[in-house]
Amino acid sequence: MCGIAGWINLDGNLKDKTIVLDNMTKTLSDRGPDNEGKYVSEKALLGHRRLIVIDPEGGAQPMTRYQGDNKFVIVYNGQIYNAQDLREELQKKDYVFTTTSDTEVLLYSYIEWRESCLEKFNGIFAFAIWDDKKESLFLARDRIGVKPLFYTKRPQGLIFGSELKTLLANPHVESKIDKEALAEILMMGPARTPGYGIFQNVNELKPGHFLIYNKDNQTIRQYWSLKSEPHTDDFQTTCEKVRWILTDAVKRQLISDVPLCTLLSGGLDSSVLTALIVNHYKENNLGTLDTFSVNYVDNEKHFRENSFQPNSDAPWVKIVAEYLKTNHHNVLLDTPELASTLPNACFARDLPGMADTDTSLYLFCGEIKKQATVALSGECADEVFGGYPWFQREEMINSTTFPWALRPKIRLNWLSQEVQEQINPLEHVQRRYNEALAEVPYLLGENAKAARMREISYLSLTRFMPTLLDRNDRMSMAQGLEVRVPFCDHRLVEYVWNIPWSMKYYQDREKGLLRAALSDVLPHDVIWRKKSPYPKTHNPSYTERVVKEALAILEDKTSPILPLVNVTYLKEFAKTDLSTTSVPWFGQLMGAPQLFAYLIQLNYWFKTYKVEII
Repeated sequence: MCGIAGWINLDGNLKDKTIVLDNMTKTLSDRGPDNEGKYVSEKALLGHRRLIVIDPEGGAQPMTRYQGDNKFVIVYNGQIYNAQDLREELQKKDYVFTTTSDTEVLLYSYIEWRESCLEKFNGIFAFAIWDDKKESLFLARDRIGVKPLFYTKRPQGLIFGSELKTLLANPHVESKIDKEALAEILMMGPARTPGYGIFQNVNELKPGHFLIYNKDNQTIRQYWSLKSEPHTDDFQTTCEKVRWILTDAVKRQLISDVPLCTLLSGGLDSSVLTALIVNHYKENNLGTLDTFSVNYVDNEKHFRENSFQPNSDAPWVKIVAEYLKTNHHNVLLDTPELASTLPNACFARDLPGMADTDTSLYLFCGEIKKQATVALSGECADEVFGGYPWFQREEMINSTTFPWALRPKIRLNWLSQEVQEQINPLEHVQRRYNEALAEVPYLLGENAKAARMREISYLSLTRFMPTLLDRNDRMSMAQGLEVRVPFCDHRLVEYVWNIPWSMKYYQDREKGLLRAALSDVLPHDVIWRKKSPYPKTHNPSYTERVVKEALAILEDKTSPILPLVNVTYLKEFAKTDLSTTSVPWFGQLMGAPQLFAYLIQLNYWFKTYKVEII
């Protein structure tokens, strides 16, 4: 995995702007700690930072290849998991490869098939290819949006990069936000509407889209989307296909020339994933798999069972690791670390994020990186197979807003009256919700219940999952760790999308279908264990720490967030027993302590990024 940056100006000369490219590329040094490269021409500047995973010697970028006298240059972040299949297909067409890297496969695939190459890829990617003869740039992003890509069109040309900070390192991109962006941050955050880049005139290339930029025009097209079709397989066949696709996805994603491991929480998703890899290792005499789990100091002492988290993860991690005989490593984090790392996590994401859920992953990945460079994660199984409470609870299913944020009105308590009048907060949320529903590809003849479950699935896949994919990418890549997500294999997403809810909810259990499909790879009690969310700290000292820090910000007259928030309410709220505030305001893991952590990150973001509201 890597980071990419670029600036295309078809009307000027960029050769004397290399210092700008250097500054843009430098922002990606954490994503690519192993190497850097740049391509400089009159019309195009391309930068790359590399995290070496495949072909250390041959995979350097930017990479240049020719078709006749026409030059094509690529910068690329990601991994093509069917690269070997494509390599063989291209070799039959007389392409000669000089490396074993998937970068060369990707570039030759574009040269041969142009934009149609995207339909052939199985992988996660964000890349740019400069066609020197046509003076044309091709930008593309993977189907699910695992890898990030932002861009902005200015009078000085098209500027793009893997992260928002990359664009902001160009002097023609300013850290200004308008009222709509403010509503996104305050009412949708830590989520972000797909395609929306927060800063003025900055966009995100949406998943499953490509962009062509040349002297004639800028064209954006969608090359992939979910399609609703009748599901004709019986339950046994469905289970077999789910198992085959997931197993194949896992095998393909094990390709690596550097040490590889899995993240093991003891929950269904990571345990199943680890079991499939262990079986593959046994069949191919590949040795012992390394697994990593995270826990927190004194968590067992402070854990309290609730409907979102019925039991602690630690005992289950031990059970699974011993059953599979992995080389297991337990990472123990402490409360001060989780709080003190909030700025680091915010900087990695370029936006206020998921508080301690972000910081714990950031610290966890830092520890893993000491021993491995690639990790496989069970992330996104809940969105694909229906594991969240909003797939089962009637009040969430029947909600008229995003089901993971049922009470948008509670956020109004935190906001100043002035900012409420400026951003129309509830109208903004409702508009974003309606926009999402308008995209749903309904199935003709589907009854109301089935149609609603299709809506819930679509909302989860396209509005909730991107927040977790952002978190996954930014926290891991900030530590130079590549985290792969087999449950995001587009074949699996496409197939499961059309499976009726009655099958997905087999035996009236969340992810019942997944449990049934993999029932023999782990002990029965592990397979049928009730879902537990990402492990978090239950130590009250975390709450005390973030509340104290947030209150200090509210007392500081220079704090940039003061005009945005209801200071009086927040101070009074801080005096209440926050442990009894059980209603999460975003997902399952963000309650009262995370509100104060979010305020800390919000203040840091405004100060560090010098954000100006226009």
